[in-house]
This record gives sequence, structure tokens and C-alpha cells, in this order.
Amino acid sequence: MKKLIPSYVRVPLLFAVVFAALEYFIDSGDRPAFIKYPMVSLFLAVFLFLLIAIEIVVSAVDKVTYHLLTDEQKKQLEDAQTVPFAESAFYKGIMKKLTRSHEIEQEADVMLDHDYDGIRELDNVLPPWWVYLFYGTIIFALVYIVRFEVIGDYTQAQEFDKEVADANLEIAKNAATAPDDMNVDKVTLLTDAESLAKGKAIFTNTCAACHKADGGGQIGPNLTDEFWINGGGIKNVFKLISEGSKNNPTMVAWKNNIKPSDIQKIASYVLSLQGTKPAGAKPAEGEKWVEEAAPKADAKAQAGATTDTTKVAAKPAK
Repeated sequence: MKKLIPSYVRVPLLFAVVFAALEYFIDSGDRPAFIKYPMVSLFLAVFLFLLIAIEIVVSAVDKVTYHLLTDEQKKQLEDAQTVPFAESAFYKGIMKKLTRSHEIEQEADVMLDHDYDGIRELDNVLPPWWVYLFYGTIIFALVYIVRFEVIGDYTQAQEFDKEVADANLEIAKNAATAPDDMNVDKVTLLTDAESLAKGKAIFTNTCAACHKADGGGQIGPNLTDEFWINGGGIKNVFKLISEGSKNNPTMVAWKNNIKPSDIQKIASYVLSLQGTKPAGAKPAEGEKWVEEAAPKADAKAQAGATTDTTKVAAKPAK
């Protein structure tokens, strides 16, 4: 017999509802529950099998029942099933309950005696859906007043602070799992204490063996003066640590061992050592590095200062 919703729609829909409910109620992290928990997969498989089996059984029963009907009953059933949904008794009953509307032929029953220049008034009731919605707003208002004005659950400022805290946690979580896309074109000098402290810790573990813990230089050159073999500035230092030195094979590339954002911290820490003049530092190597010229407004105050960036030194690194 013909059904309101075909089985090929009903089965996937029920399966999808159950699957969505399991995903919602089971905390499986960043993976679907049916992958992380094998028993969920088994449950879904059994549920789908039962749905298909029930549909097959119901369809078979419907066919048997239909063949047992008389020709007159079959015709009545087919006529009932061909009625448009908008004209069916079910639809009309629902609309009657929602609107309590009167047909045009019944308007005389609700017509008032008032007559305004030939205009008559109908005493129709309000639609139930409108009345129930109005009652719902009253209930909501009462609950709101009791919760926030009487009990004092939380304020909008507290709600805002909580949402901001949750958003910051989510940002931190995404930052921890997001790919590190720092590169020589995007790198900037870091000056905050936290970044420099982390850069110092990595420098101590990986770079101090060649440059000494204070950056004064040992196998590698002195990092505390203003002379550079491969160019100074955050971009050159970042690139040198990432890709190594062409002038000295001892200075290997660290990009495969240290992530780019940490290399940025190391480079920033190295540049923070400028001018510290540690005891026993190696003599200067390379050429003096001067950053790009200051704005023209400061040109007179810096008369005689070099305005071009220094080229990479020709003198090989030791």
C-alpha cells in the first residue's frame, strides 16, 4: 500500500537521525564516533540492518493484506490514497486545530449585530498557534525575571567574559594543531619577554656549543657585535638558522629540526644580544651591518650615517 513517506526516504532519514544523535552525545574528539569507537560502528550496522529488515517485512505484509481485500475495498483504498494532501482529512484536521477558522458558509454564526455603514464585524477567536505563542512569551519573561533579576544567575558582562575565555581556549587549541607557516617573508622581530625566554632556552640547547651561552662565539662567530658574515637583521638571521650558511658547512640548516616559529624566537633572542659585550668574546668577523635608512625627517640628525644595507661579507666564516 502507498505510504506518505517512501521507504527509500524513511530508512536513510531514521538512520541519519540515530547517527547524528550518537555523534552529538558521544565525545569522540576530532574523529567521528563510529571510527574512534568500534562498538558504535557495530551498533549503527545492526540498526541499519534492522531498519531494512523491518521495511521488507512491512512491505510484504502490506502486499499480502492488499491481495486479501475485495475489489471494492481496493478501489476505496486507491481513491483515498489519490486524494491530495491539502484536501485530506488529516491535513484539514490539523489546520482546524491550529486556526479554528470558520468556513465562509459559517460566518453567519459568528457575525455580530453591530453595523457600521454596512460593515459587519465577525466575532472570530484568535488562532490557537498565536495564543500559545503569546502564552509562551509570558512564561519566558517570568523565567527570565526570576533567573536573572531575582536569583541573579549571571550578568551579560560575565557571559561575555566566559565567551571570550572559551574563544581564547579554542584559538590556543587551533594554534597548537595548526600548521606553522612562518617564513622569511613574514618573519618579524619579537621583543616580548616570553618569546625571548623561549628563544634563549632553545639557543642554549642547540647553539651554545658553537657560539657560547652568552653569544660571544667559540667555533662559530661572535653574535653580540654589529659585524655579520651572512648579513644581520631578523630576516637574514632567520634565513641563516633555517637554511644554514653557504660560507661555513658547520652552520647547518635547522629547519628540519626546529619549527619556523621557534626559529623566529631564536633569531629574535640572538639580535637581543647586540651590544652585550661578553667577556672573552671573539674578534669581529664580516662587515658592519646597518639597517635601512631612517625616515627623511631624521636624516639630518643622522648625518654621515650609512643608509644602505650592508652586503654579505666576502670573508668566509670560521
